[in-house]
Amino acid sequence: MKPEPSPIKKQRIISDISADGSPLQKYSGFFVGKPGLGALLYYELVAFAAAGTRGALGYALRKALFPGLFGAVGGGANFGRNIALRCPSRIELGARVAIDDNCMLDARGIRAGEHFRIGAGSLVARDSILLTKSGSVAIGENCSIGAQCFIGSVNGISLGDDVLMGGQCYVGGGRYLTARDGTPMAMQGMVSKGPIEIGDDVWIGAGAKILDGAMIGKGAIVGAGAVVTGIVPPYAIAAGIPAREIGQRS
Repeated sequence: MKPEPSPIKKQRIISDISADGSPLQKYSGFFVGKPGLGALLYYELVAFAAAGTRGALGYALRKALFPGLFGAVGGGANFGRNIALRCPSRIELGARVAIDDNCMLDARGIRAGEHFRIGAGSLVARDSILLTKSGSVAIGENCSIGAQCFIGSVNGISLGDDVLMGGQCYVGGGRYLTARDGTPMAMQGMVSKGPIEIGDDVWIGAGAKILDGAMIGKGAIVGAGAVVTGIVPPYAIAAGIPAREIGQRS
């Protein structure tokens, strides 16, 4: 039998911003995620001078200054305007990664032994959000994450190489505990069915939802608007709510 999902402690944002400490310490811990006045000043310099600057000047400034915020960045990375970064020193980007306008990369939930990586040659299109509440986020090489996608790790999310994801997809999950014991559901913690694993060369149609515990095999296709809660075999075509296999790639 599959074991019962174990509770996951979820740190609430309001707890982070109302914790003990000076306003500067709380700001630095929430956004910069790296101790030291130098790290804070560099983060502020980049935010002021480069993040929202238009045109060729802004592009050049971001190319020059953004890599210094991250834990590691390969050569040729590109950054759009108004990218929101939280704890970027915990994020690793491969060579030629492109992060488009108005995206958010949030690594506040990274714990010891976990990671937040985007592989070489991958694109995150505009208005997308990638974050970890707990567990790692690992995106392979040459992936394309469409516009307005949400990827939020509760128990780990991994994408293989050459994954195509249409716009407005949701990848995440975990559910609040719901005991009627007088404690609000938001305070009870979360449970997860397990990590999300998406294999190489997968195409996920626009608006699909991939929930915790889902496993999508190599070369599979997930139809637009599908809701994946279980296993999609390699090279299968799956669609529907919940998603079921409706064919195989020839």
